[in-house]
Amino acid sequence: MQQHTIAAEITQTGVGLHSGVSTLVRILPANAGSGRYFVRVDLPDLPIIPAQVAAVNQTVLSTQLGKGEACVRTVEHLLAALAGMGVDNARIEIDGSEVPLLDGSAEVWTTSITQVGLVSQPVANIQEPLTIKEPIWVHQGDAFACALPASETRFSYGIDFDLSAIGNQWHSWAAPTDLGKAAASFAAEIAPARTFGLLHQIEHLQQTGLIKGGSLDNALVCGPEGWLNPPLRFANEPVRHKILDLVGDLSLLGTFPHAHFLAYKASHNLHIQLAQKILDLGFEI
Repeated sequence: MQQHTIAAEITQTGVGLHSGVSTLVRILPANAGSGRYFVRVDLPDLPIIPAQVAAVNQTVLSTQLGKGEACVRTVEHLLAALAGMGVDNARIEIDGSEVPLLDGSAEVWTTSITQVGLVSQPVANIQEPLTIKEPIWVHQGDAFACALPASETRFSYGIDFDLSAIGNQWHSWAAPTDLGKAAASFAAEIAPARTFGLLHQIEHLQQTGLIKGGSLDNALVCGPEGWLNPPLRFANEPVRHKILDLVGDLSLLGTFPHAHFLAYKASHNLHIQLAQKILDLGFEI
């Protein structure tokens, strides 16, 4: 069995969506079996925050990980890029509390990973992927997320908004079993999809201290008359972005189970609830 890490350092700077603060991120190769983890290099003792479900401590409009007093927010796009491109082990050094939003997608990260390439890491005692044998569900109102038995790893999502420019959208993406094909498919079909917001919600979110770093350069914004900053990269870019978020959140499991992950009108909170329920039920469901 083999794992993979990046072949060379990746460096990126940018502004956090919620904090509005610029941070520097350095992604470094990591040893086999170490997983994906963050290091707050701006804090004393360089605290390490593992990219694991147990480290999640907030899911309000993003996923935040923490350990002790140290935390790092809006990790989902970067983690989705690493997992989607097949990077099992990575040391992610960051000099602040929020991962840069960049253009609102994971495209910058996947492009950087492609440029540096991967290194294979032989592992003697690797944990086999979880096997989902019975449906696992979490829900809140009419929103839900579930993991269904499947022969392949697939992510499907549905969203439904009153705004006609978004409306009801569904999309499904299956990760090919071949690592190279899976990475290429993820980089082309899911990673470029940008985060989106609704015009009528922006003022309220700003008043509550959120989206301080949001702009028309790093998020799609939709109003009653349509998109404020077209063109879209895909006709159904919003729902593809929700798959990106789901991939990032479920990457906190370490490896993706063989399952069909299906979500409708879900949230980071429901994504994490599903991941936690999978762990609670054990490796063989």
